[in-house]
Amino acid sequence: MTDALTRVQETGATADERYLEAAAAGDLDGVRAALADGADKNAVDREEATAILRAARGGHLDVVRALIAEGVDIDAQDQTCFNPFIHGCIFNDFELVKTMVEAGADLKRLTRFGGNGLTPAAEKGHLEIVRYLLENTNINVNLTNTLGWTALIEAIILGDGGPVRQQTVELLLQHGAKPGMTDEWGVPPIELARKRGFDEIVAIIERYL
Repeated sequence: MTDALTRVQETGATADERYLEAAAAGDLDGVRAALADGADKNAVDREEATAILRAARGGHLDVVRALIAEGVDIDAQDQTCFNPFIHGCIFNDFELVKTMVEAGADLKRLTRFGGNGLTPAAEKGHLEIVRYLLENTNINVNLTNTLGWTALIEAIILGDGGPVRQQTVELLLQHGAKPGMTDEWGVPPIELARKRGFDEIVAIIERYL
């Protein structure tokens, strides 16, 4: 039991507070007890994080799955636009991403930079997640975020051009990424790769032009 959860229990906290702390601590029995005591299953903390997001952040998949079964709002986002699906995509938690997709997560929810879940996964080289999303969902592969970048562009300009980035670029192009979609300055992906000396990525893109 975490110190935070102990403090909440010892200070006569509300059912909602006990529920949120139990979820963050991975205490499934505590979650169920708080719900039985009348906790709102969609309660949020001061940063508007739900219990399922708090459980996801702690890696407590058993709690996440139990809360899905309870019918909580799986798409609700906190003040920085995180929900369990977005969290999993950013922090490379494949099992969490898969669980949320199978639960019907809204793939159109956006990060604080205006990307969907695929965007940070491609940016960070989370290849397993990129492959899963492209092969198993209809997530928008050509979404442009608030910076003017697609997932394809992010995979190029925010990476090292190495094997993982090359595979990411290949997967994106195989699944409909448009090789001619430019950045906000009108520069196409192939030129962005060429400027960085990513010859292997240049060769991959050339096959799709």
